[in-house]
Amino acid sequence: MSQLGAITESAVLRDSLGHAAAPLAREAPYGRFVDLAVVIPAYNEENGVQQGITELKQVLSGLGIEYEIVVVNDGSSDRTAERAAEGGAHVISQRQNRGYGASLKKGIAATSSTFVVITDADGTYPASAIPAMLELAKDVDMVVGDRGLSKKNIPLVRRPAKWVLNQLANYLARTKINDLNSGLRVFKRQSLEKFVPLLPDGFSFTTTITLCMACSGMDIVYLPVSYAKRIGQSKIRWAHFFAFVLLVFRVVTLFNPLRVFLPVGALLIGAGLAKFLYDILKWNLSESAVLAILGGLGAWALGLLADMISRIHLKP
Repeated sequence: MSQLGAITESAVLRDSLGHAAAPLAREAPYGRFVDLAVVIPAYNEENGVQQGITELKQVLSGLGIEYEIVVVNDGSSDRTAERAAEGGAHVISQRQNRGYGASLKKGIAATSSTFVVITDADGTYPASAIPAMLELAKDVDMVVGDRGLSKKNIPLVRRPAKWVLNQLANYLARTKINDLNSGLRVFKRQSLEKFVPLLPDGFSFTTTITLCMACSGMDIVYLPVSYAKRIGQSKIRWAHFFAFVLLVFRVVTLFNPLRVFLPVGALLIGAGLAKFLYDILKWNLSESAVLAILGGLGAWALGLLADMISRIHLKP
């Protein structure tokens, strides 16, 4: 199909009598250019990967577009690769476990398409949401499956950390981010590939691409989706939270360093002035007030220098 402007309109074929013909599956041979590439990273997901592929095929076969499904087996020690192949996906296997982001980047690089879908192999994200997301993706750079209406299936112990992370990202990126690290997304490939060199190999892939696009002023749409209880065991650990926080600061500092350095400088200068006034009242001037003020001015100077470097580095 040469034109994607009619994804919805081509969901069914019509015969010469004007009756709707049965939807035709158009799964393309691996390696050729297609309308849509679905990339699924999988690490020890033998219990859910085949079912997920089956559901994807059922949904995508009714769209009248050429697609391919690629599962990147990330060094699994179970039968993930075998189950994925039985489901009909093309399987790319990595000998060692390299990480969620590394698997996605390998799958993206191995495909050629107009649109890219990423989703998980654990049965948490509904394949039925992809047609609506594809329709929205015609006019924006990224569509995110927003789990906001169904976070009941996110473990209670992880919800406070997710809330803190989202609030921090919203403040630093100066935009509303409904779901920072949802694993169900649809991209225009040309928009995604701009940031691939910046994307990490670990779980923070989705957090990073969200912040990269948000800080760059690209068009992002959030579509509410249901979020099911995962099949198998989660790979996320508490230690990842601190890595995510550091990542948020790093990405925002890359794109908008003043958003980080200006508040730090203002805090130091404010503390220095308060200490200076206190010292005057006590008739006991100290070097701590001067050091705090100088530290604040130094933070502002670093911020301005980082902003200049950022603008040069990220200039189109």
